[in-house]
Amino acid sequence: MPHRIVIAGAGHAAGQLVATLKQQKFAGQIVLVGDEPYLPYQRPPLSKKFLSGELDAERLYVKPESFYADTQIETRLNCSISTLDRESRVLITESGDTIGYDKLVLALGSRVRKLSIDGADLNGVHYLRSIADVDAIRAELGERKKAVIIGAGYIGLEVAAVLRQLGVEVTVIEMAERVMSRVVSPEISDFYQIEHANHGVKLRLSTGITAFHGESRVSAVETADGEMLAADFVVVGVGVLPNTELATAAGLQVENGIVVDDQCQTSDPDIYAVGDCTAHPNAIYERRLRLESVQNALEQARTAASNICGKEAHYTEVPWFWSDQYDLKLQIAGLSTGYDEVVIRGNPADRAFACLYLRDGKLIATDAVNSPRDFVQSKAIIAARLPVDCQQLADVSIALKDL
Repeated sequence: MPHRIVIAGAGHAAGQLVATLKQQKFAGQIVLVGDEPYLPYQRPPLSKKFLSGELDAERLYVKPESFYADTQIETRLNCSISTLDRESRVLITESGDTIGYDKLVLALGSRVRKLSIDGADLNGVHYLRSIADVDAIRAELGERKKAVIIGAGYIGLEVAAVLRQLGVEVTVIEMAERVMSRVVSPEISDFYQIEHANHGVKLRLSTGITAFHGESRVSAVETADGEMLAADFVVVGVGVLPNTELATAAGLQVENGIVVDDQCQTSDPDIYAVGDCTAHPNAIYERRLRLESVQNALEQARTAASNICGKEAHYTEVPWFWSDQYDLKLQIAGLSTGYDEVVIRGNPADRAFACLYLRDGKLIATDAVNSPRDFVQSKAIIAARLPVDCQQLADVSIALKDL
């Protein structure tokens, strides 16, 4: 068993990795290196309860500060890594310090995709990825009552829901013709578009933007068709990019993420990688995936920790995700890409239903709105990859587990 584990990154996956190493009775030294001033924390609540003020920063932490007081754990926060020297097995920080390792885990996460248009650097233009980002957005609330959100994915719509509940006027601009188009069917998009409209959100779909306008801070957003939308502040949510530069420069295999096997090991036997920055094989979908989800980060962290401790483990989970908007919980099991049939289970008018996606007669994904039982039970069907009957899927009197 290695004597010294270094974890590059201090996000959700890194926090779980440390916890699992301790559970697995790892006896060596653990060094956690992160470029933020915070211990590992959960990111999903940032655009939900933390933004709304229902949750304070202390409750975001994966583990309390006292957990890291263990003499076995060394934390280096506000510390950025510039170089990975695989031959010498050391990390070099931007300040020039070296950190040696026996085994290294890259938990580098991802970063927001930024806009490069006129006015993108104005005050009042925000992104949402960290505690500091949310603090900056919350500082806008009060006198400033008009927000424009760029992007109608999970982040954009979650922020829109919170801001509306805080009394802010919200306009959402989306280039695609429907909301959440990358991850859900038109049926789910239509449902959420109606919900947001009913809550007073103005949706501008099939609309691009060309510039932000203002003197020192943003005051308006210019759309591609020349319309000027007044804005006291802007929140941009147009996706993320995996942090793979360190791995690429070190010569590790990178293909839309740091390539790992089902044990989370990279092309270097002394280096593992977990979370948003990785591309891993998935037996269910028979292709390599890069997932931006808490479930993926946590399960890969557990898998890597077990293998480091000599307890063979393989990552074979059905991907899942969730989004909270108003009183609606959307839970997604699997990946719907490439579906050829959709089955609606339940009535959308009841605000509790599921949308099930099939390909070649097999269930590949489920979007469950306020239907946690269908979400949980459909995961087993997806994993089994067996043919299913559409009429039975649609029949709410038949529990999915019975299929």
